[in-house]
This record gives sequence, structure tokens and C-alpha cells, in this order.
Amino acid sequence: MDSRMFRAGRLSLLLGCLAWTAPAQQLPDFDKVEMQVIPVASGIYMLVGSGGNLGVSAGDEGVFLVDDQYAPLHPKIIAAVGKISSKPIRFLVNTHWHWDHTGGNELIGKAGVLIVAHDNVRRRMSTEQFTEYFNRTSPPSPKAALPVVTFNDTVTFHYNGEEIHAFHVAPAHTDGDSVIHFRRANVVHTGDLFTATYPFIDLSSGGSINGFIAAADQILKLVNPQTKIIPGHGPLSSPQDLQYHRDMLVTIRDRVLSQLRSGRTVEQVIASKPTAEFDEKKRGGRTPEDFVKMVYQSLSRSRQ
Repeated sequence: MDSRMFRAGRLSLLLGCLAWTAPAQQLPDFDKVEMQVIPVASGIYMLVGSGGNLGVSAGDEGVFLVDDQYAPLHPKIIAAVGKISSKPIRFLVNTHWHWDHTGGNELIGKAGVLIVAHDNVRRRMSTEQFTEYFNRTSPPSPKAALPVVTFNDTVTFHYNGEEIHAFHVAPAHTDGDSVIHFRRANVVHTGDLFTATYPFIDLSSGGSINGFIAAADQILKLVNPQTKIIPGHGPLSSPQDLQYHRDMLVTIRDRVLSQLRSGRTVEQVIASKPTAEFDEKKRGGRTPEDFVKMVYQSLSRSRQ
């Protein structure tokens, strides 16, 4: 095939993938994105680019990926993985369905990589989704982007001398969230159940503030002081960081719930600044006001 035709075909595919991976107003400048490779433990790495952090297990048997960011970053991700290992990518696990974690699925799927996720990830990717927070409709994903293997509760991969345990949690960020635990390496990839900033509660996908707290409690039971945590967004973290995050969620949840029960409106709750002492550390992906609104809506819809 003529190289110009190949490049044009690849560009067409990337643009096609991009059409369903992210709201136009939030697209980063992909040309300027540089992939960072961060060693985490023996054979385990974190890749940071734009979108959700990737987890990588590399060994004699091949490469195991957790998430894959946006489609236009696929060549950069493949190049970064190539610096870690010359072995092929065999497995990809998606922590949830969002476009900044599954955008590269189609390209990876077409390369023969086995895509694995919770049942609800495939269900949501297979059908049109409306995300209220972004006022965005996502069309069904291409067939090649869909998980080929799905699980309801847990699945364990015995790969590269590692036990890679993926388990589903109750609806939190979405209704299809999974945690990936590299047991022997003592590393946990949380997906967007834990982020450096105020989290996004995707109410349209079944998300819940109480689910976020329950998930944090569940993860904290797995870890010890030496555990390394790969968050969905943000720097490599520790159990202490996750504990702070969990306690922050509980504090804000309880403040909002108290005011909700007393009949205060969402505007009144926002005006009371229930996040004030956390704003300097947690502000980032969204405003404190947006986060309080999501917490209020989550509690209202669950009739707390």
C-alpha cells in the first residue's frame, strides 16, 4: 500500500474514533501531548498523557493494559509501550466506559488485543448514551471497540507471573466501574473511583456519591502502607492519599445531606461552601460548585 494512502486511512480512522470519544469543547491539543512512562513496581508502569492514566504490566508473556485514553493518542501510547517492552499487547481492561479511557479501543481491538470489561461497560458502549453533566450524546461505539470478554463480579488474569484481579464495585463513578489489583506487585489501579481532584459523579451512568465512598472503603481494605495506587487522573498515589480523598468525600456528603434534609435548595447549599477547606488541594477537573451540585443531586435522587 502507498504510504500516503496508509497515512490517510489511519487519519480517517482516528478522526472517526475521535467523533465519539470526547466533547469538542474539551478536546486537548493531541499534537502537544507527550506520554510519560512512570515505573511503579517490578514490571508495572503508569502512562500519563491526556485522559485517564494507563496501567501497564510487561513481562515475558506480553503486555497487559488498563485503559487507553483517546484514539488520536494511540500511536504515542504504542510508542511508549514499545519503550517498556518489545512484546505484543495481549489484553486491555477498561475500568469504565468513558471516552477518555476507552477512546483507543477500536484501534487496539483491530490489532487483535482482547478487550475485557464489566458487563455494563459493553452495554453502555453498545448503545447511545446521554451524559447530563456535559449535555452530550455519545453514539454507539464501533464493534471493534467493544469488550469481547465481560464479567459480572470479578475476573483474575494469571499473566506475567502476576495475579491481576479485576473486580466490580457498586455504582460510584458509573455503574460499570472496576478496580484492577496487581496482587504480587502490590499495585492498585482505581480508574476514576479515585482522582487527584474532585471526582465526577456521572449520574446519567448510574453514579452515586455513596457508591464512591463505599468503593474507597473497599479499596482501602486491600492496601497496606507500601501499596502504590494508580488513580484515574493525577499523580501516582499512596493509601494515605486515598484515605484523605475518602474522608473528604464523607465530610462533604454529610454536610450536603444535612442541609438537604433541612430543606435547603442546591443554590443555598452551594453558597454555604461545604468544600471550602478542600478546595485548594482538590480543585481542578471541575469547580467545587459543580461537585457540590452533583453530590446534592445524587443524594436527592437516592431519597436520602
